Amino acid sequence: MRRSLYLTALLFIVILLLLQHQSISSQTAVEEPQRVYEFLDDNQECLKCHGQAYYYYYNDWIERDVKERMNPYRIVDSAQFYESNHWNFRCIDCHSEDYSDFPHPGELRMEPKYECIDCHGGDEDYAQYNFEGIEEEFHKSVHSSKHSADFTCWMCHNPHTYEINARSNENMKEFILYDNEICLSCHADVSKYQLLTNLDNPNILDKHGWLPNQGLHFKNVRCIECHAESNEILVAHNIQPKEKAVKRCVDCHSKNSLLLASLYRLQFTDERSIAGFTNAAMLEEAYIIGANRNYYLNRLSIGLFGLVLIFILIHAVLRMTLKHS
Repeated sequence: MRRSLYLTALLFIVILLLLQHQSISSQTAVEEPQRVYEFLDDNQECLKCHGQAYYYYYNDWIERDVKERMNPYRIVDSAQFYESNHWNFRCIDCHSEDYSDFPHPGELRMEPKYECIDCHGGDEDYAQYNFEGIEEEFHKSVHSSKHSADFTCWMCHNPHTYEINARSNENMKEFILYDNEICLSCHADVSKYQLLTNLDNPNILDKHGWLPNQGLHFKNVRCIECHAESNEILVAHNIQPKEKAVKRCVDCHSKNSLLLASLYRLQFTDERSIAGFTNAAMLEEAYIIGANRNYYLNRLSIGLFGLVLIFILIHAVLRMTLKHS
């Protein structure tokens, strides 16, 4: 009788643990409080022109309304802006109030643009993001050392659309794609690339022709995993010269994988804080020699384990029934 009770209690504990793990795996992000858009009317004064491909104005010289095409580099997608990290800013928080006059004064074209550190540096509210460390690492990078002041934060991070992904997006594939598109916005775009150099833009596919399963790597790994120095900063900013790019398979596909120090760092931190597990993200998203398991064997072992539990439960119930009959 006592043994049967022990077995039943053990089975109950195992089922609870399985249910808890399932709950942790399927949990969703906590919903953010509804946003209050304070500056919609103020910003609409700018977006009524800069938020679309065409704009209208009254021409005093010819005394009639004129329709003009907006410079495509001056168009701000209002939907993307209000989803970005800067959604609760007024345009004139970053741009001169003199832009309220039309036509805009010509000298405003030379207006210096704020960089990330100008607003976020030394602010305790943003200390967790370590903007000072990011700036220091960026100035060591090949981007800064080769292009100096011409290469600013905004070359990679459009202030009107930028969203933090690595810290907030639970879908690994989505934030890998988002981060890689930042790199490709220059390295796959001749017009933007040649703002900084007269050299031809190299073909990304040809330059990575040596990479096995090239398509899978591009979909599952950020460019910075191989092209940036890994350190304590969550998103590496010290981009290395091409000669220092990672090319050895073992650097990523091993127990001491570089990916564990960068791409999967946040997932490990989150999962460890929730459940005490440290390898779920790695096993799910990456191929690490000696760590990954076979999909079909996993399913078979789970099925066998379930059958064993069912057998134990049936056995315990039958013993208890027969003992009392």
